[in-house]
Amino acid sequence: MLLALAVVLFQALASITGSEYVLTQMTMSGYYTLVIVGLTVLMGYTGQISIGHAGFFAIGGYTTAVLTTKNLLALQNSPLAAFLLKWGLAVHTTDPYGAMIAHVSPWVSLVVSVLITMIISFLIGIPILKLKGHYLAMATLGFGTIIYHLVLGSRLFGEADGISSVPSFVIAGPLRITGDTSQRIANYYIAWFIVIAGIVLLVNLINSRAGRALRAIHGSEDAAGAMGVNTARYKLSIFVLSAVFAAVGGALLTHFNGSIGPSESSVVKSVRYVAIVAVGGMANIWGSLTMGLLLNFLSLRGYLGSYDDAFFGLMLIVIMLFFPDGLLTRETLGNAAGLIKSLKQRLAGKDKGVRK
Repeated sequence: MLLALAVVLFQALASITGSEYVLTQMTMSGYYTLVIVGLTVLMGYTGQISIGHAGFFAIGGYTTAVLTTKNLLALQNSPLAAFLLKWGLAVHTTDPYGAMIAHVSPWVSLVVSVLITMIISFLIGIPILKLKGHYLAMATLGFGTIIYHLVLGSRLFGEADGISSVPSFVIAGPLRITGDTSQRIANYYIAWFIVIAGIVLLVNLINSRAGRALRAIHGSEDAAGAMGVNTARYKLSIFVLSAVFAAVGGALLTHFNGSIGPSESSVVKSVRYVAIVAVGGMANIWGSLTMGLLLNFLSLRGYLGSYDDAFFGLMLIVIMLFFPDGLLTRETLGNAAGLIKSLKQRLAGKDKGVRK
């Protein structure tokens, strides 16, 4: 696969040029890209606009942060803590002061994060997916706002400070998801292996019978329903799937960073995801992947400065006004190629006129 080859070549180039530090931002971009490709399928293949996916990202991140930072040894009298300790679902370690502690295994917290996200997205998806257009967008915006204020005002979630000291995610042996610079290359490959696996899943889904049903829903929901497609079930299933992608990205990035703050659930973050999908092309996974990687990398490296949020908001407005199909779609690229060819022909014609 060309994407896998590009991942390897980028790492090799970074190592050869002594620029391995950029792999940190590439790793973070990978986890954010999980949100974007999931949202691409939701928006591009079912026509559902969500401005609340940062909320699902935060649910994944905050759930794993809470579960893996609570000392179970101090709660071992509770039935749940006793169960986790008894059945080996906890990790024993020491705190910065050398005291013995135990916390929920990151594997368990990841599974719990996904399950909670599935339940919440299912419950809110049933009523809000009956809405269309800007009504649906406003409903998802309301959900995202609720999550933001919930984590911002709750002591359980650290309020404005968020949650820090989140432990690394041990995968197997010494292999772990961590921000430790000594494992920078390994974490780069872990992140992009997960992204590639997610894309393979989505591409196979799109090319399946279910994918044809999704395209039919996007083309005309009423016509798809008349042909026997269970539109409500498909729309809800894709909504839950895209929410799970966001939650997994949030959980793994939280372990990589070792912390999470309320800004990850802000409305601005959701707008950023929608803007990137719009730029890449609503039904173009590869376009969204490319633009997600590029724009997130530029943002994380600080190239956009203090105008970071303003840039994504302005970009969304420009795309919606002038390039509604996105920049990296066949239609837009074909129109651009045609315009360039027309300009060349006109210039060539003027040249001939001058020579005569």
